[in-house]
Amino acid sequence: MTRARTDDLVTALLTASRALVGVSAASLAAVEDTMTLTQFRTLVLLSQYGDTTIVRMAERLGVNPSSAQRQVDKLVRIGMVTRSENPADRRELLVALAPAGRTVVDTVTARRRQALARTVRKMDPTSAAQLTEALLAFAAASGEPVVDDAARLGW
Repeated sequence: MTRARTDDLVTALLTASRALVGVSAASLAAVEDTMTLTQFRTLVLLSQYGDTTIVRMAERLGVNPSSAQRQVDKLVRIGMVTRSENPADRRELLVALAPAGRTVVDTVTARRRQALARTVRKMDPTSAAQLTEALLAFAAASGEPVVDDAARLGW
């Protein structure tokens, strides 16, 4: 890809990301008093991957383990996640999504899907199909897992 085409694509992605951030922010409005964006991302990762250790959570969040631990501590205090002993290694604790955390992920994801659907319905079918293909390629190139149950990916 030429430098000019790369620049055009990056500009388009930056523009689209502003729109997506706006949708994300609006969908989180109901929970913004109780949790941060990073805490919500933690809930989404637990929803997507299931129970995990703090070290693995830190890797997925791209932060150090002490930062992940602080996020988990806050989420435990507000009842969004639980911690329990890892039956495979009692020296480790497992972090799991609590029912309240599942409700938050599901509610925010439903709001986000509704907002995105309103925008997508304004697109012509050919452009929508091309965008689908392009976004799946972009997700794959960035290492983001593509799952069949897209509703579970609330972030």
